[in-house]
Order: sequence, then structure tokens, then C-alpha cells
Amino acid sequence: MDKVRIGFVGTGNMGQCAHLMNYVVLEECSVVAIAEPRRELARRVAQRYGIKKIYDTHAEMLSAEKLDGMVASQQFTYHWRLLPELLKAGIPVFIEKPLACSIQQGERILQAVQKSGTWLMVGYHKRNDPAVIFAKEQLNKWKTGGEMGELRYIRISINGSNWIAGGFDNLIKTKEIPPEMEPEPLPEGMDEQMHQKYISFVNFYIHQINLLRHFFGEPYNITYADRQGTLLATVSESGKTGIIEMGLYSAINDWHESIFVGMDKGYVETVIPAPLAYNRAGRVTIFSDASKNMPARVTEPEIPQVHAMRRQAINFIQSIQGKSKPVCEAAEALEDLKTAGEYFRLRWNV
Repeated sequence: MDKVRIGFVGTGNMGQCAHLMNYVVLEECSVVAIAEPRRELARRVAQRYGIKKIYDTHAEMLSAEKLDGMVASQQFTYHWRLLPELLKAGIPVFIEKPLACSIQQGERILQAVQKSGTWLMVGYHKRNDPAVIFAKEQLNKWKTGGEMGELRYIRISINGSNWIAGGFDNLIKTKEIPPEMEPEPLPEGMDEQMHQKYISFVNFYIHQINLLRHFFGEPYNITYADRQGTLLATVSESGKTGIIEMGLYSAINDWHESIFVGMDKGYVETVIPAPLAYNRAGRVTIFSDASKNMPARVTEPEIPQVHAMRRQAINFIQSIQGKSKPVCEAAEALEDLKTAGEYFRLRWNV
């Protein structure tokens, strides 16, 4: 195909600033239409980004346009209704994480994907950060070569509240109220109070749950969850240790996130910027002490300063073209929901 024809379902905060602005600049892609019920917002967004077609609903857009893929940046509490409808079109769909609220609805969405004959990409943008990609490739080389020994330990630490980091500076806003949508029902066994705690955890920490599996390269189980919600300990399928540290200290106006992977003879540490910090990639530090005859080395490779959200858009387009594979699909995202449920059972006994 000459250009991948993309339709956008929703142009709210994340739809505009995390996704649309990254797609409209790609030469291999053409955003041909948006479906947005807030008509003034739709008009202004389309005007700014040169999009010719506007529709009130995704159904209208799908009936009128020949699309190669859709970007549907919506609240995940609405995925249970929206995604089975979109997938009937039989074309690839991109969504924000997580896949759903509950495991039950995640399984229902996965069934819809399998029935559709297409695929669903879930937006774990951190895996598209050039620093994360570099770190993972370095660790794979170490594992293949064997000179650094075995994987010993993974620690993911996240502290901070300023995930926007100026990323909404170009956001178009109107006073229009979006139409009400039916949110996903409460997961079985949860009351409203516990459900809000669950939603908060899944919305914020599902990235780290996914990253831990990505760096392990294998499934894992949660073995411990402290009562104050700052530590989650795990063991991987092959017996390796991993932890996620959550909110150890206050960083209201900043964002501190890192991934430390220790081997027998060295480590790789990756520092990740705030999610919407534009055109900034993470940083990588590599420590190697593999030889008795050579001094230990610390290196900090140059990482291309490309925003993870931009790389994510590229990955989606190239996957539609058959040049790449989606970084994360529905089946893996369902495993993240199962892990989140495991954490809640340990911490809250639900």
C-alpha cells in the first residue's frame, strides 16, 4: 500500500496529544477521518491537522470510509462495549492500555479479536522508547553470549505525578460535554470502593506489570504485596526475582521511573522520561565486569531522542504494512490483567 489509511475514534486529550499529532507527520500514513461526537472539537482538530472527513460516530465513519486501521484512544472502562464493535470491521485497531477492567471482559475482547481475523495493538508506549529497546537488545546479547552469566534480579521503580510534563500544551479544548457511555460493570467480588482502588492501580501501574514480563522474557507470578502499596515482589517461571516499587516518595512535580536488570557480572539500568515529555527518550547505563583481566566498565550509549509515542505510531503503521509486528497484542495484555488481579488478591484478599 502507498499510504496506510487511518481513522481516529475520539480526539480527546490523549487522542490528540499522545497519538494524532504523531500520526499526521508520518509519511507512510494518512489520517483520512475522525469520529468525534463533539462537533466543534472535531471541526477544530480536523482544521489544525488537515483531516478532511469528520463523523459523529465510529459506525458512520466505518460505513463511509475504506480504512486500513483505526486508532481508538478511549477510556479503558469503555473498551468492553466499543472494541467488539470496531473489530467487526476486520482491520487492525490500536487502543490505549489496559485491555479492559476485568479479566472476564478482557477475555471477551480477545474472543472478538480472534473472531475478527485481525489484530489489536495495546498501547504500552514505554516498550517503544529507544532506551528500552536498546536495553532489551543489550540484555538479549548478554544472554545469548553467556559472558555476563545469568539474570539475577529486575527492579522497576516508579515515583512521581507529573506524567503530562507539558504534553498537553497544544491541546484543543471546547466546552462541549461528551456523550455518556456505559462503563464496564464491576468485576465479580468487588464493591464500589474496592473497584476504585483497582481502577487506579490498573490505570497507573499496568505499564510496569507489562514491562517486568517484557524484561523477564517469560511469565511470572506475584509472591508478595505489602499493605501500604509500595512493593510488589515476583518470581519468574525460571525462578528469577523481580520487584516493582510504587510511590516510595513524593515527586509531585516530577517523574522518576527506572528499570534495573542485574546479571552475574553486570547490569543495565534504564531511566524513562514522563509519558508525554515530547521528543525525549530514556537513558541507559551499562556496567560490565566480565573479565578478571580487564577493569570494570561503565558506558552510557547515545540514545536517539525520539518520543516513545512517535515510535509507537510507527510500529502500528509498519505492522499494518507487514514490515513489523505489534509490540503488544491483546493476548499479552490479558495476562497483565490476570497479574493485576493476582496482586489485588494478595493485598486486599478479593
